[in-house]
Amino acid sequence: MSKRIDFFKVAVKNIKTSGTIAPSSRFLAQKMIKNIDFSTAKVLVELGAGDGVITHQILKKIAPDAHLICFEVNDEFYKHLKQIKHPQLTVLKVSAEQVQVELEKLGYTKACHIISSLPLTIIPKEISQVILKNSLDSLKANGTFIQYQYSLTYFKYLKEVFKDEISLGFELLNIPPAFIYRCTKLH
Repeated sequence: MSKRIDFFKVAVKNIKTSGTIAPSSRFLAQKMIKNIDFSTAKVLVELGAGDGVITHQILKKIAPDAHLICFEVNDEFYKHLKQIKHPQLTVLKVSAEQVQVELEKLGYTKACHIISSLPLTIIPKEISQVILKNSLDSLKANGTFIQYQYSLTYFKYLKEVFKDEISLGFELLNIPPAFIYRCTKLH
């Protein structure tokens, strides 16, 4: 219970960057990554990793030769993520706008999948547009951008950005329930 209270304190204090007051449920985390073929995913990126609920689910499934790069700008969440000791995990205190630059710094050309918990609806539109464009540019062909949100507000915009294939899921067992956007870059 104390973990939830700690999350609540950090989230309320930083509501403009956290976008929520409750951590993602394991059900949401599992649904976010359920269609990823971890046997072929070599570079995974997580945007807005928060307290690491999705991070831990990814690390349970990641292939031995794969790498997970997490972006988190919140000081408290960043410190928490840095405590996860895993040789295939890199945690960066860098804005998601820099996804492409940071991948290149780490020696990668493209990501196989980008999993995002960013609160797009409260991030200024010009910044969220840069994040989405850079995410698209950072994905390899057939890579996916997976995003959850608490409303359908961004569905139309994600369709404009990704153009290729976009599907919509829903997870009721989360507080609040969440929509899951799965966007595939076909070329």
